[in-house]
Amino acid sequence: MQCYGGCQCGAVRFVCDIDPERASICHCRMCQKAFGNVFAPLVSVREGTLRWTKAEPKRFQSSNVVKRGFCPDCGTPLTYEAPDGIAIAIGALDDPSIAPPVIQYGTEAEIPFVASLHTLPHRSTMEDLPAAPFLRDIVSYQHPDRPEKGESQG
Repeated sequence: MQCYGGCQCGAVRFVCDIDPERASICHCRMCQKAFGNVFAPLVSVREGTLRWTKAEPKRFQSSNVVKRGFCPDCGTPLTYEAPDGIAIAIGALDDPSIAPPVIQYGTEAEIPFVASLHTLPHRSTMEDLPAAPFLRDIVSYQHPDRPEKGESQG
């Protein structure tokens, strides 16, 4: 399935074919640190299909076998690059809903509260206006979730 994506600021953009049956969440400590989060949602890229349409990400060698790609301008985590292939951060896709995770890895490091997140109260951004009135006037500088003009279709 062909998809587009990129970082928060739009400096790094990509097009690739993903394998939605290989979407996952990784709880390992290395992924937690790389994403600055309690887990890393990733989806495998079909071999040879990833193409950077703007700048390439900067890479950090996080282990002897894995590199992590991220935007050098805004820091958005983008890739997990290992000998068995490349995975893209699901949140970096223009439409993250196309890659629902089907398996969880690294569960030995799963943070205990993650299993109960679904039980927490839910509130939309605008429902939080009484506590955070600045949200009424917020203007996003984030890159829009769509290919840029001139970004080729393949």
